[in-house]
Amino acid sequence: MLSAVALRAHLLAARLAGPVATSREASLRSYRLFAARDPRVLIGIDPEWSWGERDLLALMADKCGVSADPAYRSGHDVIDPERTLAALDAFAERLAAAARQGAAVLLGTGHPHRLLGFYASLADALSAAGCTVLTPAQGRCVDITTRFGLRTYNLDYVRGVAFVRDPAAERPGCETGAHTHSPLPVRTVLAAAAEAGGPLPKLVIGDHGWVCGAGQLGFEAIGLADTDDPALFVGEAEGSVSVVVPLDDAVRSHYYRPLTRYVLNRACLSQ
Repeated sequence: MLSAVALRAHLLAARLAGPVATSREASLRSYRLFAARDPRVLIGIDPEWSWGERDLLALMADKCGVSADPAYRSGHDVIDPERTLAALDAFAERLAAAARQGAAVLLGTGHPHRLLGFYASLADALSAAGCTVLTPAQGRCVDITTRFGLRTYNLDYVRGVAFVRDPAAERPGCETGAHTHSPLPVRTVLAAAAEAGGPLPKLVIGDHGWVCGAGQLGFEAIGLADTDDPALFVGEAEGSVSVVVPLDDAVRSHYYRPLTRYVLNRACLSQ
């Protein structure tokens, strides 16, 4: 059993928390764009409140532990490991509740190269506990606007986790995929599930647009987010997202394995 003390040490050693690779410049740019309601940074959230840059900085200082000083404008951003641990505990509580109910769940990621293994382990454990892991719209095309123009991606699933891949990529079922913040994949998946007559997820687990897009549509959503992803934390503050775990979402994939063990143990889902 991995203790909170041991996990805290791992978070700092792997730079999942503490000083992280995400730059202060990148975070402040995201807050500026979010305040301007840029859809690239809203990633599916339609904020109810007015959020200025100072408001977002204060929110992120509270939720993540970044510096609240607006004069601090360069260098590495910082995530408080205590906030990460507290959010992981809340995340585990939502998983445990879904398992007790045998709920239908949907898992999806915009970081398949980094986070697919983390979510796949959750999918395996939830399935073993009696949950239905949903996989609607596999192979469906999704048009997403990128910095390179409009691109068409295909929805795919590996071990119950949804993501998008370039059609020119390797064969379906392999673990390669595209990095995206877009909420369009989760909207496509949820629409396909509804068109098929259900079931619809009681809980959506993921990151980026998977969480924001689902939460905005009224589905309970929990996930992970970095300091330059204010949309998830705004969703949490406004009540459309249930739990957000602050951490660096782009470190090496095996660095997330201790988090998997910790969360599944806290949720009483260890196999």
